[in-house]
Amino acid sequence: VTGNDAVVDWVILELRSSTTAVVWSKPALLRRNGYVMDLDGDASVFFPVPPGNYRLVIRHRNHLPVMTAQPYSLSLTPALVDLGNGATSVYGTNARIQKGTIHCLWSGDATGNGTIAYTGANNDRDPILTAIGGTTPNNTLGPVYDRRDVNMDGVIRYVGASNDRDPILTNVGSTTPNNTRTQQLP
Repeated sequence: VTGNDAVVDWVILELRSSTTAVVWSKPALLRRNGYVMDLDGDASVFFPVPPGNYRLVIRHRNHLPVMTAQPYSLSLTPALVDLGNGATSVYGTNARIQKGTIHCLWSGDATGNGTIAYTGANNDRDPILTAIGGTTPNNTLGPVYDRRDVNMDGVIRYVGASNDRDPILTNVGSTTPNNTRTQQLP
């Protein structure tokens, strides 16, 4: 499949109870248009849980996860949860970034620790430098499928055009590199 329906990556979806305990977790496929589908190609993602009210969490390899603020009533009838729509309320404060009219996950969690940091201990910049060899910042590593490929172009790059370091700085606030951005999950 090519075009907007093409599968470009995968995500983990979680259903959580109204008290936010994880009830079920499963992988799903991410299409270029931002829609998520089940592994069997079905447009609806099936969870083998009893009908009820659940919050939905979406996780991606190098992005901060997002959870719906309110539980959704789920049953055998598919329910559409559009986390790209700004009208869909999500848990926490500033949990998504707006790109044009679409609300997106924050990118740059190259360590997978739930925090985007440009400086300090456990920052997301140093693993990128380590991946390309550590002492020669002009090196690149690719083609790869790796969480340190922050811009997801298939190449880990520390400096130059399309590097993976700049999105981290931008997402913590480029004028304040000591800031961090933390996942908004309970």
